[in-house]
Amino acid sequence: MALPRWLKIALGVGAGIAGANWFLRRVWFYRDPQRTPPTDPDLILAPCDGKVVYIRPVSAEGTVFAEKLGRPIPITEITRADWEGVSPEGWLIGIYMSPLDVHYNYAPIAGVVRKIVYTPAKANLPMVDLWEYVSMAWLRRAVDLLGKRYHLENERQTVFLENERVRVAMVEIADKFVNKITTYIREGEQVRAGQKVSFIERGSQVDLLIFSRAVEILTHTGAQVYGGLTPVARLKG
Repeated sequence: MALPRWLKIALGVGAGIAGANWFLRRVWFYRDPQRTPPTDPDLILAPCDGKVVYIRPVSAEGTVFAEKLGRPIPITEITRADWEGVSPEGWLIGIYMSPLDVHYNYAPIAGVVRKIVYTPAKANLPMVDLWEYVSMAWLRRAVDLLGKRYHLENERQTVFLENERVRVAMVEIADKFVNKITTYIREGEQVRAGQKVSFIERGSQVDLLIFSRAVEILTHTGAQVYGGLTPVARLKG
């Protein structure tokens, strides 16, 4: 017996949605595009693909102001690690990675990996609510996420890098549904600017800390950036 036309349409739509979901989760999400980073040594590159959700100055005392909390917070609450003997003054740039973005992370500068600190969590909290997710993943609008509970409590890995001119830290923050962070580098290793350093599952966030005010910020809140390609700051002098 022939199936009703409406049932054929419904089955076709369902199969299409299931196929698209499988492709996004199993193929598109794990894509690894070939990238050629800029060669200018004065540039600091985006550590990941995604939307810039905040840019904040970090005070000499090592704090950054979070509007959502109405108070400054120590950057060590974000990094969960300290860089002994290094002035914390500088800039904090937050980049939200939606499930549609490439999820490899890249070295923002050429230099030496000084320290890698992994901080587990009892349970990872969701990064965004439904409207925030739609705004950033589909409407491509920035939402200020600085100071939300996940930002301070979720599992994270902090990678400290330095060269003769600047020190930076990448803070890879896990979302609720993150399975793992795969790391391709080790402490003491020399890395190239734009080199792949890790892969983080599902939607996530990377904070870039620049331990210097002697930089020109080249990006802005709401900008779409691409890891290892997009300059987010330039060293002065």
